[in-house]
Amino acid sequence: MIAFVTGPVAALAPTTAVIQVGGVGMAVRCTPRTLAELRVGEEAHLATSLVVREDSLTLYGFADDDERQVFEALMTANRVGPKMAQDILAVHSPDALRLAVSTKNVKALTAVPGVGPKSAEKLLLELKDKLGAPVGTGGLVGAQRGAVAARPAPWTEQLHAALVGLGYQAREAEEAVVAVTPQAEAAIAEGGSAPVPQLLRAALQTLNRAR
Repeated sequence: MIAFVTGPVAALAPTTAVIQVGGVGMAVRCTPRTLAELRVGEEAHLATSLVVREDSLTLYGFADDDERQVFEALMTANRVGPKMAQDILAVHSPDALRLAVSTKNVKALTAVPGVGPKSAEKLLLELKDKLGAPVGTGGLVGAQRGAVAARPAPWTEQLHAALVGLGYQAREAEEAVVAVTPQAEAAIAEGGSAPVPQLLRAALQTLNRAR
């Protein structure tokens, strides 16, 4: 098992960071939140989990060991593969997820793209004894955070940081966030929260068309 990788960031993509380790570029799949903290040319340390399939070996990267452990715990649930596990962590921090599970918050899990109410209920049952109690003040995303109205929505901050981390100028990132805001608001209006991975892809398409 590859427990972590450390080295300069060689490249960044919407879902992947390439970390140079001993002269080799290791492609590591990460959430937008993790990618937003990385900068090309700067040293990075990522906790990792290697997922082995019949036709592939995929390395997943995380900001810390706690996030990796939650990722691996999620994959023990029925019908949760690495993609869904990462989608969940893209929406909820480990502590926010623990809080959602401990309070049996179905709505919090349905904020994850592809997770409906029935799937959320099953996940809550399967995860209740696997994640432990919340350890910090992670809070819940979206409306659950009780954020002050004047503060930008968490999804806009995450998306903006991810775009800047990918090398776009702050002004370009701001314009892209504005462009995808209707899509985010539509998702929120349906009772969920803004799907950051989907919004990042849409924002990148907007930026590519503008160039």
